[in-house]
Amino acid sequence: MILTLQEYRDKVLGCWTGKNIGGTLGAPFECKRGVFEIDFYTQDPGGEPLPNDDLDLQLVWLNVVEKYGRFTNAEILGEYWHSYIVPNWSEYGAGKNNMRRGLLPPLSGYVNNNNRDSCGAFIRSEIWACLSPGHPEIAVKYAYEDAIVDHSHEGVYAEVFFAAIQSSAFVETDTYRLIDIGLSYIPEDCGVARAVKCVLECREKGLDWKAARKKLLNEVPGSFGMLTGYETREPEPDVPVGRMGYDAPSNVGITIIGWVYGENDFGKSLCIAAGCGEDSDCTAATLGAILGIIHGYRGIPEKWLKPIGGTIKSISVNLGDAGIKIPGTVDELTERVIRLTPLFLGSELCDTVNAVNGYTIKTSEPHLLYNHPVRINSYADYRFEDILMLQPFKVKHRFILFDVVVDYCDEPFIQESVPKKFRLHIENKMRIQQWLEIKWYLPDGWQITPSKEICLSLEQYHGNIGKAETEFEIIPAGLDRARYDLVVEIRSVGRHSKGLIPVVLLNGLKGGG
Repeated sequence: MILTLQEYRDKVLGCWTGKNIGGTLGAPFECKRGVFEIDFYTQDPGGEPLPNDDLDLQLVWLNVVEKYGRFTNAEILGEYWHSYIVPNWSEYGAGKNNMRRGLLPPLSGYVNNNNRDSCGAFIRSEIWACLSPGHPEIAVKYAYEDAIVDHSHEGVYAEVFFAAIQSSAFVETDTYRLIDIGLSYIPEDCGVARAVKCVLECREKGLDWKAARKKLLNEVPGSFGMLTGYETREPEPDVPVGRMGYDAPSNVGITIIGWVYGENDFGKSLCIAAGCGEDSDCTAATLGAILGIIHGYRGIPEKWLKPIGGTIKSISVNLGDAGIKIPGTVDELTERVIRLTPLFLGSELCDTVNAVNGYTIKTSEPHLLYNHPVRINSYADYRFEDILMLQPFKVKHRFILFDVVVDYCDEPFIQESVPKKFRLHIENKMRIQQWLEIKWYLPDGWQITPSKEICLSLEQYHGNIGKAETEFEIIPAGLDRARYDLVVEIRSVGRHSKGLIPVVLLNGLKGGG
């Protein structure tokens, strides 16, 4: 399938415009529990959208991709998060706090983070979909790298789910097929999947959207709708208050309620999503982006466009430093995205030579939009599920000759004389066999088994799986500092490059959260 530049531009612009519309529509009902009858904006926007974090976080990611392209990863995103994203609330603050202590993603998204299952990741899925139109298998990889900066588990699944849907929406329009595509990329028994299936069952049984909302909030109880005035307000009858921070499943479900009950009508769908309350600016904004991609900018009714115009209003981005350039309009954002795409996708998917009116994008065939194993060689498949399973304790490091996953096996806390286990998973990136020398740099008095230095054979993919694993156990001693920085050095014998891997350990008990 071929996506023309004209079609692509219209859908990207529709995505960002729909995001702005939904965020503005839903903002007055954010953090409120109840059913709200909405048919249009309840405030006078005055020709501009309301500022919210649903869009402007992605403006920072845009700057990352402009500099690092397809090499963008969680570690880089985390550094930009530190530098240019201001809020310290909830999961944003927890992730930043962990990174300040030296914890890399996905540890940063998990440790001491009560809001790791919340909504702050899925609201920033669109950038990866727009850069990977018709290629959800690419979009979800970057959605994962994004989400683990400040989330884990349900928070990660939510962003992966929507990134897959939004990328596929560039070439697929059927609501239920798109939902099935999204579900194929996440665990079938996770909270997000249960929420989506609950809504679909309600729709199939003929329940109205209000009844579906109540059933959903009982199936995956959250607390987001009680954040405003909950101390003085009685909970809604027959709707439980869930664990604080466990909000991604219910709000993903609300987005789906708006979509399937709105029957692809742009305004009706967004009003239903916003009318369910909870994290209403996020649910309506995400749905607005999905429908904006499906229908394109030209398919968005004029009555929704005129009140908010085309500007972008930022609330979360540090605009005082000159390190990034923030677009001021959705048109500028769209143009910067579509300029990036050929570099992001590469020449194998983006033809910049033979197209008459700009470049064209080769998208996946409909049946290939679903998650499926991709054969690496006769011995091994690539499976996206394996990437999801890296969270929350497996930190990936990328080098020229090999990739290394450091498995902490548990939270990064140590105690005097209590063994701490590590596993190293190493994957060959060259089509040659390698002998590796692995060396640990430890504080004086610490013990390690089998040894501080070992050698390890790393075979190539031809005739083997191209991977190797080894395990170490460290026994700390003489703990008198709050933080310890260890280093693992990995050399390939006879080669000039090497990998130096930081391992951060904190003196104390598990953080909880």
